[in-house]
Amino acid sequence: MPGQKRSGNREKGSGPGRGKGGGMNTSGLCVCPQCGKQVDHERGKPCFEKKCPSCGAVMTRGEP
Repeated sequence: MPGQKRSGNREKGSGPGRGKGGGMNTSGLCVCPQCGKQVDHERGKPCFEKKCPSCGAVMTRGEP
C-alpha cells in the first residue's frame, strides 16, 4: 500500500529487554560476608534485606 511503512515481521515486544535473561537469577544463595553462613535466596526479597541467622550481619548475594 503506498504511503504506509512496514515494520517487517516483528511483533511488538519481540526485541531484547526485561524478562529475558535480565536481572539476577532467581535461584541461588544469600551469603554472610562476615561468617560465611549460606541460606537460600527468597524470590522477591533482596539478600541485603536479610540478617545472618548466625552473627546478625547483612547478607549479600552469592551463587551456588
